[in-house]
Amino acid sequence: MANATPARRSYRRIDPAAVHETIAKLEARIAAHFPESGLRRVAQDLIDVSRDTPQRIRLIRRRSIVRRMLAWLLSALIIAILVTIPLMLRPGKVDTLAEAINVLEAALSAAFFIGASLIFLLTWETRMRHQRTMDAVHELRALAHVVDMHQLTKDPPMLLGEDLTISKHVTPPQRTYTPFELQRYLDYCSEMLALISKIGVLYVQDSTDGATIAVVDEIEDLTSALSRKCWQKIMVIQRSIPTLAPPPSLEPARIPPHTVAT
Repeated sequence: MANATPARRSYRRIDPAAVHETIAKLEARIAAHFPESGLRRVAQDLIDVSRDTPQRIRLIRRRSIVRRMLAWLLSALIIAILVTIPLMLRPGKVDTLAEAINVLEAALSAAFFIGASLIFLLTWETRMRHQRTMDAVHELRALAHVVDMHQLTKDPPMLLGEDLTISKHVTPPQRTYTPFELQRYLDYCSEMLALISKIGVLYVQDSTDGATIAVVDEIEDLTSALSRKCWQKIMVIQRSIPTLAPPPSLEPARIPPHTVAT
């Protein structure tokens, strides 16, 4: 009996489960290096957001049976009115041209108002989807700015203890970072911003609404701009310290010189 071939993951779509798994791994890495940091709490909130995203997408895409039934009913009324117009204008039903015009005007007016109600009902569902998507996107925008606030105070010269121009009246940072730690912190901020934009894409990868797609594109532009700020600081660190090595706890064990391993 041949072994069953495992299902191959499609790379033509973004998988919400894969995004959630990546965020969970990022939170674990942050917890390993900065367990008491605010950035870890932001990552935990982002895990909750990614966990709720599939359910929110299903809610946005869900179609209302009641609205569909009302739409079919209004459509049937319009068809019934248009079908009865020739019957009402038959000889014997109206005697004068003025009466025929009045009957035709009344029928067309009723069909027009019912049609307007039908259009409103059909577009209402689209507007509700757009509004729910906007609520989710605004939440992602807020998370992106919170991540930016965490990296905003991570000034390399100050936190590395190299800024000699700081006045004594300025409150010193609560903690200093090694170059390796600060680079890791900024790198985590950049990764989190990229994952925020990927959650936004989940809401529109099956959408054809141009306005909603444009808003998600703005989220991607925002996270990219904020990520560039992180990488600018990382470049400052790398230029100030050419050889950036991890702390001793992360370095592989070395055999002391003049010692023979047994």
